Amino acid sequence: MKRAAIIGTGHRAQMYTKALAARPHYDVALLADPSPTRIAHHNRLLGSLGRAEAATCDPADFATALRDHRIDEVIVTTVDATHHTYINTALEAGCRVVTEKPMTTDAEKCRAILETVERTGGELSVGFNYRYNPAHEKVWQLLHDGAIGEIRSVHFEWLLDVRHGADYFRRWHREKQHSGGLLVHKSGHHFDLVNWWLGAAPSRVHAEGGLVFYGRDNGERTGLRRDYVRAHGSTAAAEDPYAIHLADDPHLKSLYVDAEAAGDGYVRDRNVFGDAIDVEDDLSVLVRYDSGATMTYHLTAYSPWEGYRVMFNGTGGRLELEVEENTWQPPKVAVGGEAASHGGVVMDRPGRTSILLRPLWEAPREIPYEWSAGSHGGGDLRMLKELFGPLGDGSDEGAAPAAGKGATARDGALALAVGVAGNESLVSGLPVETGQLW
Repeated sequence: MKRAAIIGTGHRAQMYTKALAARPHYDVALLADPSPTRIAHHNRLLGSLGRAEAATCDPADFATALRDHRIDEVIVTTVDATHHTYINTALEAGCRVVTEKPMTTDAEKCRAILETVERTGGELSVGFNYRYNPAHEKVWQLLHDGAIGEIRSVHFEWLLDVRHGADYFRRWHREKQHSGGLLVHKSGHHFDLVNWWLGAAPSRVHAEGGLVFYGRDNGERTGLRRDYVRAHGSTAAAEDPYAIHLADDPHLKSLYVDAEAAGDGYVRDRNVFGDAIDVEDDLSVLVRYDSGATMTYHLTAYSPWEGYRVMFNGTGGRLELEVEENTWQPPKVAVGGEAASHGGVVMDRPGRTSILLRPLWEAPREIPYEWSAGSHGGGDLRMLKELFGPLGDGSDEGAAPAAGKGATARDGALALAVGVAGNESLVSGLPVETGQLW
């Protein structure tokens, strides 16, 4: 029996609470969060799954609680900018650590994590669940089998639709001091995928971008802004398709509205066309890798559909991946519920996924792969199996591990390097060498 602690008991953390409770060799022994209300939500979740309530603590007492409750493993799902504090505390306590991505948000914090990993010899895994999507595994296998020869360039376009994309501008993610911006928080997924696919490390980054759709000025210019600060209790937000209505979903109400009533202070449903937004919603990045390959990357956070296109050009041909995660969005007044909340959801209007191989001097052919159900293209289930072992009932027997190994601290740092260097380049207007970061 392994005794686990989860620090940060928001919406995404529910996946880990459920996953550990479903494994008879794990005991969720400790929950830590500034909000007793959110902790109580997770303890009710444990009870509904037939497991005992966990002990609780304030994050300020986390180091002492790890010792007192004899914790073996720690899952970090706090605000991104605080990941390093709890990763380092857990490693110092001799715990194995699993952290949600991004590993952290800036170079200084990353250096501190890498130093702690090296000094303690501890184990740190980063939850890059997109590695475990079967389509991504198939791409990895094709590239590593030499299907298109030496990879010379990559073009990667990622689109967030106006429901999912807007959610980053309602929450703490809209403040770069907390999230590192979308180049760190969201694009870290994508940069890790390319590092993994290429088996290469980024060496130089140049970025351009800005806040062009969300925010007060853009909302007033386009006529999309409604006059409210946050959606809960606002008549002005009632007909706004960009608003999320937390009270319409019992989980979101329990985690956020009820926590506010208890003095939490965190507002989860701010106006996406409001003030105090300092992260970009439209970003272009040019990356050079130590293999000599280059990547052009673009992220749009206000698209009518959600998904991505990745094209690899090699000395033996071209490989194309296209994934329609959500084909379109209708306007909705009540946007609450699992399909509307960020993280760990199955999209409600998925399209098709295709992998097309175009060898030189041959007809193109579509490559089959083993489709997997579940959130993030089946990636969450497969990642959880590799991180924590199989479910006790064997229902995840078909969830195979990903090609290659899970993401380590080094992988977390390499994904972060592109985002951090990109943020520096946005300020300076110049390319940034990643070797100068740490």
